[in-house]
Amino acid sequence: MRSRAPLAAPVLLAAVAFAAPAAAQGPDFEKVQIKTEKVAEGIWVLAGAGGNIGVSVGADGVFLIDDEWAPMTPKVKAAVAALSDRPLRFILNTHWHPDHTGGNKDLGEAGALIVAHDNVRLRLSTDQFIEALGMKFPPAPARALPVVTFNDAVTLHLNGDDVEAFHVPPAHTDGDAIVHFRRAGVVHMGDLFFNGMYPFVDLSSGGSFEGFIAAADRALALGEGTRIIPGHGPVGTRADLRAYRDMLVTVRDRVKPLVQAGKTPAEVVAAHPLADLDAKWGNGFMKPEKFVEIVAQSLGRR
Repeated sequence: MRSRAPLAAPVLLAAVAFAAPAAAQGPDFEKVQIKTEKVAEGIWVLAGAGGNIGVSVGADGVFLIDDEWAPMTPKVKAAVAALSDRPLRFILNTHWHPDHTGGNKDLGEAGALIVAHDNVRLRLSTDQFIEALGMKFPPAPARALPVVTFNDAVTLHLNGDDVEAFHVPPAHTDGDAIVHFRRAGVVHMGDLFFNGMYPFVDLSSGGSFEGFIAAADRALALGEGTRIIPGHGPVGTRADLRAYRDMLVTVRDRVKPLVQAGKTPAEVVAAHPLADLDAKWGNGFMKPEKFVEIVAQSLGRR
């Protein structure tokens, strides 16, 4: 079977890892260690080279939200085994990117049922090209594809909680889902939330900058006391998400008038509209100039 390895230079492999260390040879997966953090009773987050993994453990088994890069699968399995000896029953992908779905094949072959939005299965099963990164991805193997897909929302009743995954309008991609543990008060936002940093808008995958604001508003409406697992960055609070949302609104309000005035993305970048924000938000995967360029492209679309 083919693995879903990018058909691109290794340096671009490092780039799409978002939170992974960028180096000429890409992430050194052998050196990456999985860090485990308890978020609530029976709910944990695993952080490694790619997207943050949410873990629910209990009498009904193990449920994962995302599953990292493929080479990290043995370490993910070991980290999960340290939390529970119950079988891995379900995986929910928050979107299609390989730093969130790389473990699908091996874990699916081991018996986990994979759940995702319709567009996640569509993109995983076809050739994909992330133009902003110059990266091509071939179709994923059949066992890596979601078995259950949803259009609007799906609820899993397990481990003493009602876990709702719901689709939001295009933002990071066109297949993003927010996962809400209703009783525990925990939310996993996938790459709709880059805690403390500018987000990546994957326009090639149907993403839209303004969708990030709508998604943040939707998550903020889920209730007080919510702990929020981002796709990248540390576990956050409502205050962290609100600060992120306010930053996104500021970005829109500064960049959109320039686009409406007819400036090209390059001219918008040259205007440095986010200069005072860059020190706080521009130290993640998405560097300020590239972020402004993509935002201008997104806001300029009809």
